[in-house]
Amino acid sequence: MTIENYLSDKYVAGRYGVSRATIWRWSQSGRFPKPVKLSPGCTRWRASDLEQWETQQMERA
Repeated sequence: MTIENYLSDKYVAGRYGVSRATIWRWSQSGRFPKPVKLSPGCTRWRASDLEQWETQQMERA
């Protein structure tokens, strides 16, 4: 069984050194993984989606 880690916008923003608003803008523009709504008022990003996105960014560089 695989356990998925879910990350808050605050954590994700800190991970990339940008504001929380930037994370949401990137996501809405399609340049960043979409978040997952876990419950009303609780939206998170899958750590595995972010790791995959990071790998793609490194391959493009």
